[in-house]
Amino acid sequence: MQTRRSFIAAGAAGLPAIAQLAHAQNRAQPQALSAAQDAFLEDISHRSFQFFWEQSDPHTGVTRDKTGLDGALVEGSARDVGSTGATGFGLTALCIGAERGWISRDKARERVLNTLRFYADQAKDEHGWFYHFINVITGERNGTSEVSVSDDTWLFAGALTARQYFHEDPEIARLTMKIYQRVDYDWIRNGDPYLMSHGYRPETGLLAARYEKYCQLALMYLVGIGAPSRPLPPESWYAWERNPNSYAGYNYIGVSLLWTYQYPFAWADFRDRREARGSHADWWGNAITATRAHRQFCIDLKKEFPAYSENVWGITSSTSEHGYTAWGGPPATKNIDGSVVPCAPAGSLMLTPDIALPALQAMKKQYGDRIYGRYGFTDAFNPNNGWVAPNVIGIDVGITLLSAENLRSGFVWKWFMKNPEIQRAMDLAGLVKK
Repeated sequence: MQTRRSFIAAGAAGLPAIAQLAHAQNRAQPQALSAAQDAFLEDISHRSFQFFWEQSDPHTGVTRDKTGLDGALVEGSARDVGSTGATGFGLTALCIGAERGWISRDKARERVLNTLRFYADQAKDEHGWFYHFINVITGERNGTSEVSVSDDTWLFAGALTARQYFHEDPEIARLTMKIYQRVDYDWIRNGDPYLMSHGYRPETGLLAARYEKYCQLALMYLVGIGAPSRPLPPESWYAWERNPNSYAGYNYIGVSLLWTYQYPFAWADFRDRREARGSHADWWGNAITATRAHRQFCIDLKKEFPAYSENVWGITSSTSEHGYTAWGGPPATKNIDGSVVPCAPAGSLMLTPDIALPALQAMKKQYGDRIYGRYGFTDAFNPNNGWVAPNVIGIDVGITLLSAENLRSGFVWKWFMKNPEIQRAMDLAGLVKK
């Protein structure tokens, strides 16, 4: 019988020789890039940064959930709907923009301070947790939006990143810690000794669903274990299930969406860490294997959707012709219709540049300005029937930017990992050097 430990260890060993080499090379960042590759990444990264600079309110810092591909605001009540998760990506984007010289350090610092002041002193919170969707100008809760543990984690990660990038500014450090210190991880467990609820609605209370199986939870639990007050117990790290998956000879942990193998590892640097207990999982290697399995899964769908190919692949949660959709696979979900989501390979630039970067370059060359605009790639398109999403979504633009920056420089990992709370959390969780 295959154990969880042998299952995940087989992930890299089961790869073809060329993929094994890329798997090993992914541990040494940043990657060597050609001039053309770096120029492409510079362009898409700068466009991604512009989304956060232009679509975040300058006074509250809250980032819009989505806008048009050409930068136009969406019409109606969604015009000023902001996303707390996207705002976390936005805080990180400000650090990247300042470092890259796309904006002055002083302007970036001012925007960071405004954002942190808003969340520290004005935004409505529940036991230190913020609502997922809020008005970018007033901060009011949008409709029946929930308090979201997932999206709040990206906000906390962005704040902690800014704290270290602007290490000379004591006010940024103070505001970051004011936000982080009041987060009540005891409350969000809702009576469970280790596992967190997905969130909260005042109308119904804490949500019954818990983060108990592999998904985007690695950073959520890491930030919680490192919290300066009312943290998660270190045992929480091993309380969630390591549910195995297998496709085309690729063995890895998690029957989940591709973005869940990307977001946690855009901030936390797991490249040289593995678990000391349990499955002894190598989460960085696991994310690489999951990405390769996902690409092969899309290639194998070519018989049903002919436009899929070695360089036109990738589905994850995104806009679709029928509304926002959680594209899954492998295994396949019933809703797959041949769409392609560019942020799927883009979010894996830091993981598998040998397959992700050629895919993005090929998509841009093949489909051009139909899918590539002011803020980079459209959120999704269907090359089988010609449909193109008219919008971009903040978190999808965000993972594109962070993954590209980590590939090029490793800066986001460098800044985030300087936080002593995160280093302590890794030690408490038993994430040891390989």
